[in-house]
Amino acid sequence: MLTIEKLEQELKNNKLNSLYLLYGEELFLLENSLRKIKSLFGELVKGINFISIDETNFSEIISDLETPAFGYEKKLIIARNTGLLKKEGKKKSAELSKIREKLNNYIKENINIINESIVLVFVEEECDQKQELYKTIDELGVVCKFDYQKPIQIEKRLKTICNSYKVQIDNSTMQYFIECCGTNMQDLINEIRKLIEYAGENGKIRKEDIDKLTIKKMESVIFELTDNLGKKDITKALEVLKNLIYAKEPIQKILITLYNHFKKIYFTKLAIKYSKDVINSLDLKPNQTFLVNKYKTQAKYFKEKELKEILQALRDLDYNYKNGLIDLEVGLESLLCYYCS
Repeated sequence: MLTIEKLEQELKNNKLNSLYLLYGEELFLLENSLRKIKSLFGELVKGINFISIDETNFSEIISDLETPAFGYEKKLIIARNTGLLKKEGKKKSAELSKIREKLNNYIKENINIINESIVLVFVEEECDQKQELYKTIDELGVVCKFDYQKPIQIEKRLKTICNSYKVQIDNSTMQYFIECCGTNMQDLINEIRKLIEYAGENGKIRKEDIDKLTIKKMESVIFELTDNLGKKDITKALEVLKNLIYAKEPIQKILITLYNHFKKIYFTKLAIKYSKDVINSLDLKPNQTFLVNKYKTQAKYFKEKELKEILQALRDLDYNYKNGLIDLEVGLESLLCYYCS
């Protein structure tokens, strides 16, 4: 199995293999690699030297592999989310299992022909590594799992982009940028490009630029609101809430996000109390581990009993709103004022 970085380097060096399996959650980087494969392959004529396979026509894949690319040296076949490599549940599909077995045998027996005349790319959301088809592709081709990037990997990628435009950004500012804008690579690249354009060649990105220009994720804004709540700064806490509403964030979404946030702070409090791992307790993904220190810091603002009371107050607010007993915006403002007092 290749790492994302190794695959990207191979494609950058114009190395094109004949058999790929690309899968995982980091879709932006996966799609980038897929576009590079298409680019390296060259001219694509749908139905002739370019075939798309999905869950509706996966049974045709062997026929497509056997059919020559008339007029062209090679054929590119992209099999996307066919289910052929997915772990089957209790209700197994007989047709799927039959095609999978045939395909596995075909690839094994005809790998030399595939290497000469085909580029076959499987694209999946998830895969069963125990399957024989998976093992065959791993042995004879290239398998790359696109996991969410860890913060240090994200920082490295974004710094590479900044350096290519001769724009500086220091480590603390980069960390602040990721905290504000999340860890979705597509969103981050869109936002960093705005900052690069603003800073200009030989310029430097600063925290105030991030505050001024970027679209902050609601989760980041909720952290800010909670900081102000923990510090008993009611003016700033209400200002953050008003800004969210002004930005047309649905008030119910704000309530749900605030509730889930305080639930995580409560779980962090319990994890610290009972010497448990916070990452596991919060079920954080690799690209979210940088949030641990922020949750720990905010957990210090509140007592365990107080967190339980806040969670109950948010549940009560939701109940009263749904029964027409209170306006949700007024209720949130009242709740913030109460816990800031």
